[in-house]
Amino acid sequence: MYRARDRVDNEEWVARITRAADGLELDAAARSNAVDLFLSNVPDEERSKPAVAAASLYAGALIAGEERSQGAVAEAMDVTRLSVQNHWKALLESSGFRPPEW
Repeated sequence: MYRARDRVDNEEWVARITRAADGLELDAAARSNAVDLFLSNVPDEERSKPAVAAASLYAGALIAGEERSQGAVAEAMDVTRLSVQNHWKALLESSGFRPPEW
């Protein structure tokens, strides 16, 4: 869980996730999941935030049953596909979900 202050401090990243979700035509549940995952796992280092935000969007969409490709999410968030690939499973696990094994 995160504090309300975390949302205020990271409003820029919440906005980026929301814009990318718009571009990917994700529903409200996927967006909410993505924001919650990101705010619950905000990295301390600024340079890590783009990758975690993208991975949060990918994982949030999976949770909501709105799967998009890692490449599509990476493009929407302006990161590499490898950034998404390297972070999404850990985000799910840290939030109590079991990642799919495909």
